[in-house]
Amino acid sequence: MLEELIKIDQDIFLYLNGLGTPAWDGFWMYLSRTLSLVTIPIYVFLLYYTYRSFGVKKTIYILIAVAALLLITEQLSIIVKNSVARLRPCHDDEINLLMRNVKNHCGGKFGYFSAHAANSSALAVFFSLLFYKKNKLFLFALAAWTLLVSYSRIYLGVHYPLDIITGLTVGITLSCLYIFLLKKLPVFKSSHLI
Repeated sequence: MLEELIKIDQDIFLYLNGLGTPAWDGFWMYLSRTLSLVTIPIYVFLLYYTYRSFGVKKTIYILIAVAALLLITEQLSIIVKNSVARLRPCHDDEINLLMRNVKNHCGGKFGYFSAHAANSSALAVFFSLLFYKKNKLFLFALAAWTLLVSYSRIYLGVHYPLDIITGLTVGITLSCLYIFLLKKLPVFKSSHLI
């Protein structure tokens, strides 16, 4: 059954990766960057909106929680990648000649699970939950950003769909846990968190 799942994952990857065209390669490479003219305004806006909504003291607690959340997702991804040892598509001799390899550099040898998907979904869900009652637009805007970043990893040939799905699941789960824990802090007892 595992072999069938891997085969389905590879087939879906080849289809999605094959949708790309050279005209769009630069866009998806840029979108995949952690720091860019796309992501920096998002981070600055989230910081500003957090400060305006909660003030300095609570913003510091939130920033510490976000830093810990992103550190955990990143480190967990590294541990799982090295434990599972599933080759990235671009390192997998079974399919790397069938795919579009957009980047000259493929990244680390192993790809399960995607840190990009985990980190972006963790950040998106954390702030969506934080501000859901105040601004539901956060949910849709941050979800769209997360899905675009996640698809970019398939487009570039560095992750399979299961790498992405697992990364999204890890990010969503951990961000829900962190919001739950944040609500337990005395400083947030009177706040209108979810």
